[in-house]
Amino acid sequence: QVQLVESGGGLVQPGGSLRLSCAASGSIITVNRMGWYRQAPGKQRELVARIFSGGNTNYADPVQGRFTISKDDAKNTVFLQMNSLKPEDTAVYYCHAVASYSGSNRFASWWGQGTQVTVSS
Repeated sequence: QVQLVESGGGLVQPGGSLRLSCAASGSIITVNRMGWYRQAPGKQRELVARIFSGGNTNYADPVQGRFTISKDDAKNTVFLQMNSLKPEDTAVYYCHAVASYSGSNRFASWWGQGTQVTVSS
């Protein structure tokens, strides 16, 4: 079993910044990748950014150049630094991980509870 807990969401003005964090806990054996997804009301959930165990990253086009994903392997934590925020970034942001744990010999997909990010003046 793996648990993901997000923090750092809130209300920010356009052009401002927020830093999200997500800590994974449980009997983790191997983390393949961790990332962030977001979902606004009436819209599909979409990938924001992800980082693989080796350090490679992917970004969605709308956030390329504005957001940066990073991780701390010792703490099983992933971060999302969000700069130059726009109103269209408003959404619930979900932490995601692909990882194996002691009770399974296969990778599984794990989700956090989500944290609200609102960009508004």
